[in-house]
Amino acid sequence: MLLKNGCELTIRKAVKEDAKNLLDYLNIVGGESDNLLFGAGGFGITVEQEERFIESMQTSQTSALFVGLINDKIVSVGNISAHARERISHNCDIAVSVRKAFWGAGIGTCLMNELIDFAKQTNKLEIVHLGVRSDNTRAIALYERLGFQKIGSYPGFFKIDGKFYDEVLMNLYL
Repeated sequence: MLLKNGCELTIRKAVKEDAKNLLDYLNIVGGESDNLLFGAGGFGITVEQEERFIESMQTSQTSALFVGLINDKIVSVGNISAHARERISHNCDIAVSVRKAFWGAGIGTCLMNELIDFAKQTNKLEIVHLGVRSDNTRAIALYERLGFQKIGSYPGFFKIDGKFYDEVLMNLYL
């Protein structure tokens, strides 16, 4: 995919061999903004644990881990996780991150579309859910453009440097 900035983006499912680079990416991106659930160096799992996680995602029909690459470097990560219990197995959660140097290039949109397409192709998932910090207006605007609806909020969900931030809860009904 050709991005707004002229770079070529490749999106694919993560493979076991991506584990170290994925962890390096996550530990960097966590320090680039306060919009994620973890900070710099705060992802906190081993390469072996990440390899096992990737392998579990590869065998799932309703969950997946995607990486976005530019020049073979991870610049974005997207995760879709379905619920295992039968009564809620039509639901899934998604999460996306993009390296700050690539914000505004269209990567988030491309990755979100890939995750939504994956959810549709399962023929099992019906509700895609995400949570986003209430002051992350760029992300909220993106999600609304993609058809997500605000369904509520979680007051004080995030606590960063002693300050509380609300989470906006959003769903996409497939």
